[in-house]
Amino acid sequence: MSDYTFESNYWGDCCNTFDEDQKHYVYARYMGLTRSGYSFCVNNKSIIDIGGGPTSMLLKTINLGKRALVVDPLEYPMWVYDRYSEKGIDSLICRGEDIFEEGYDEAWIYNCLQHTDDPELIIKNALNAAKTLRIFEWVDIPPHDGHPIELTKEKLDKWTGGLGQVITLAESGCFGKAYYNMVTQ
Repeated sequence: MSDYTFESNYWGDCCNTFDEDQKHYVYARYMGLTRSGYSFCVNNKSIIDIGGGPTSMLLKTINLGKRALVVDPLEYPMWVYDRYSEKGIDSLICRGEDIFEEGYDEAWIYNCLQHTDDPELIIKNALNAAKTLRIFEWVDIPPHDGHPIELTKEKLDKWTGGLGQVITLAESGCFGKAYYNMVTQ
């Protein structure tokens, strides 16, 4: 089974995304996002979400800037893209390795790099796309079905050019060691 098939099977028809949605509030806290109720106030920033899937955290924002883009290589039901469009979010079916975006205030990467072919290139593309990178990724998990990449703090620090933090979590569907960082250029 390919890694894309594994991930596509995980999302299914995209109707029940609670498992991932509950984790967003944990990711956001460590990514330094400001919470307002069940939303994140982003102060009119333009944001690219690399690997946002069918339930990008951008859907939970208020005060989103004029440019917002979710990049993900999988194809989802049309209603997922309609929902993004209603929120003023563009979507691009594309691998993070293949994007050539620029001019965003922030790039967000969370819980996606272990699913990719070249996480270093994705981080490089994110840093080219935006002034600030906010990242949350699981680390020290050996490769397995659907997750061909093992991420480590050392690799992520090198690729981001910053010193991130590692924390062990056991809350809201988040279990394991996670790396988080905010890099501003």
